[in-house]
Amino acid sequence: MSSLKSSNSISVSVSVFVVLVSLVFFQPSDAIRSFRNRLDPTLIGLPRFAEAPEYRNGAECTVSSLKSSSSSSSSSACDPSHVHISMTLDSEYLRGSMAAVLSVLTHASCPENVFFHFIVAESDSDKLMPLTQLVRSTFPSLHFKVYLFRDDLVKNLISSSIRQALENPLNYARNYLADILDLCVERVIYLDSDLLVVDDIQKLWNISLTGSRIIGAPEYCHANFTKYFTDGFWSDPMLSRVFAGRNPCYFNTGVMVMDLVRWREGNYRRRIEGWMELQKQKRIYELGSLPPFLLVFAGDVEAIDHRWNQHGLGGDNVVGSCRSLHPGPVSLLHWSGKGKPWTRLDAMNPCPLDHLWAPYDLYRPHQQQQQQQQQQHLQKSISSSSFL
Repeated sequence: MSSLKSSNSISVSVSVFVVLVSLVFFQPSDAIRSFRNRLDPTLIGLPRFAEAPEYRNGAECTVSSLKSSSSSSSSSACDPSHVHISMTLDSEYLRGSMAAVLSVLTHASCPENVFFHFIVAESDSDKLMPLTQLVRSTFPSLHFKVYLFRDDLVKNLISSSIRQALENPLNYARNYLADILDLCVERVIYLDSDLLVVDDIQKLWNISLTGSRIIGAPEYCHANFTKYFTDGFWSDPMLSRVFAGRNPCYFNTGVMVMDLVRWREGNYRRRIEGWMELQKQKRIYELGSLPPFLLVFAGDVEAIDHRWNQHGLGGDNVVGSCRSLHPGPVSLLHWSGKGKPWTRLDAMNPCPLDHLWAPYDLYRPHQQQQQQQQQQHLQKSISSSSFL
């Protein structure tokens, strides 16, 4: 009997020892590590952001008729009380996207009613989970959904442009919103990632699209519209007659109110693709995703007040140029062009208006990055000083 007890005691001791050794020396499985890595944005090179302040609806806001336990569920996307906003997410402009979202929520009278639809390129599908986690950790109460955009839809349609950045397939995602978003989303505001909304987004949402108009945007009829197309286009009567009976004006596609129901009914995606296919055969413009939009919609756009797109603050295509605001009130600041406020602020060489963007910046650099930035600033200060 004692021999049996002794044997059991030895067996238990050995088992405990094995468990302890396993806990000390054995690492989590590759599958667990891989899963954790996919959830941690910093492990795949995505930036870190501070958690945004909490936001709440005003007393005048409509109470949501659909309750959902998940901020990213498709059922909540169908809530009729929601203001729908669509933006793209990519690593290069992620810092701008986060600032844009914060600006919308900060100035919205009903921030809890805003629903964001984020589009991620399929080529970045490995970042889908980290990007989703990043948005959720930065804006814990945000209603949003993340969608994958198939790059192959447009890769063969994109022509070379005057700027390589304009050839990014994600720039064309706005053409496919009616196909990407849930069918219950009948209207959406499309916003670029390099802007700030400094007014109540509900005002833009409430703008009516009169008649049969599909989109609304600020128009700039003083701009030279002919420069957006080649001489070959204007000299070809078969092509240039597309504007017959229309008074076409330039508009910036970075801020648009879009009727997705009418878009789907009129198959406007295919109309835009048709012009892109022609561009591949016969070069009729030099820019990226803008000219096809102009060809289809210019002259038939619901004109929205210019205050909703104070664009060109990035200096257009001129490196280092600073722009001032257009005359009149401001509801939206747009750093379209080459220069981005976060890049100029990091380089310690901001334009005056970049300081308006800075308070919305949730980016938190790593300590090493902070030290490098401080060192660069010191070197710049020394080099700019004159000594006798």
